[in-house]
Amino acid sequence: MAGMVGASDAVPSGSGEAVVTVVGIDAAGRPAHPGLARALGGAGLVVGAARHLAAVPVPPGCATVALGPLAAALDRLTGAVAAGTPAVVLASGDPGFFGIVRRLRAVGLPLRVLPAVSSVAAAFARAGLPWDGAAVVTAHGRDPRPALNACRALPAVAVLTAPGAGAAELGAGLVGWSRRLLVAEHLGTPDERVTWTTPAEAAGRRWADPHVLLSLAPGASTADPARAAAPGTPDAEVAAAGPAECGEPGVGPMRVDNQPAAAPAGGWALPESAYAHRDSMITKAEVRALAVARLRPRLGRLLWDIGAGSGSVGIECALLGAAVVAVERDPAAVDLIRANAARHGVELRLVAGRAPAALDGLPDPDAVFVGGGGADVLAAVATRRPERVVVTLAALDRVAPAVRLLREAGYAVEGSQLSAARLADLPGGSIRLAATNPVVVLTGQRP
Repeated sequence: MAGMVGASDAVPSGSGEAVVTVVGIDAAGRPAHPGLARALGGAGLVVGAARHLAAVPVPPGCATVALGPLAAALDRLTGAVAAGTPAVVLASGDPGFFGIVRRLRAVGLPLRVLPAVSSVAAAFARAGLPWDGAAVVTAHGRDPRPALNACRALPAVAVLTAPGAGAAELGAGLVGWSRRLLVAEHLGTPDERVTWTTPAEAAGRRWADPHVLLSLAPGASTADPARAAAPGTPDAEVAAAGPAECGEPGVGPMRVDNQPAAAPAGGWALPESAYAHRDSMITKAEVRALAVARLRPRLGRLLWDIGAGSGSVGIECALLGAAVVAVERDPAAVDLIRANAARHGVELRLVAGRAPAALDGLPDPDAVFVGGGGADVLAAVATRRPERVVVTLAALDRVAPAVRLLREAGYAVEGSQLSAARLADLPGGSIRLAATNPVVVLTGQRP
């Protein structure tokens, strides 16, 4: 059709200068983009990883730069554009997806991008799974804890890994969470290997770089529910089983809001009627609103909810994207938390036990809500040095000791007393105010 421009022909609008063509090398192992040969044929400079340079027909006499520190390659590319020399950059998969396109654009280079299938798309394809409900995060070149916490919080996460922040390290951090992992090594090469495994087994193996990790929560369907749920089933036996044996992995619902951890459509600080609870043992909505705000939950953070009761605080933090460990000593309450979490469509890690002993061995949190327990629990929390600690207290005689304990542990402490009165109907159509019990909310912030 007249006026239509092919992907291999598109150039930046109004540009009369040489263009850097960024070409993806297909992670799915398909043939190279048809525009690659033409781009290479006119190139005076080709930049890429050594393995990519070896995989394409670089013209004789064409200058090449093997990628190491990126600054040197950026300088060469900038010089090539200034000299009017066409250049080609080779990259893995879709170079605009957590790839080099961002860095090239940041230095003002004019680009034409010829993408290939990304490693994430290829990994889900190998698994035969949809991924429109998945979150994609990276542990490459940054603190891997947010990526790990995303895996703890969400049912379907793809992680772009790096040496030292790969399947072994992430698997070790996911022990205790109900997850199945798919590790895709050397996608699209003769050395490709795709392995279904468990967090515990992944932690004990060496994995080749580069690889992509899929972290998937088990779905509801299983070919053999008794076997899949049996606590005595060895990790190796589960790891050896394919998807049909261990049950379909949870891949999350189809995304309709374009965010894997969007604010919940139903809101937060929900009424107590939104949760099953016993004898009103639940953090009231007005108090919960402030507590959740102080905890600052979001994707990439790990929160503890100690003395979880109905689980309402932890559940609302999970609805906002945080990974949550709920600690509760009452077995009946643990069942309520599990039911409430299922009702609201979130997954918490449940620890049935009495704090502070039950906290031993748990991964370090970013924030902690202490809704139950005494000074020994708060002291144990403080020793783990979370960024924030939020405590709710109904008894005034506990306020001063709690403030003192947090301050001695190095926290700046602020507090509020919340006294709410709710509208209540009277006979004859009148309305009165019904007071709820006042609660003190303390927030400790670590400098």
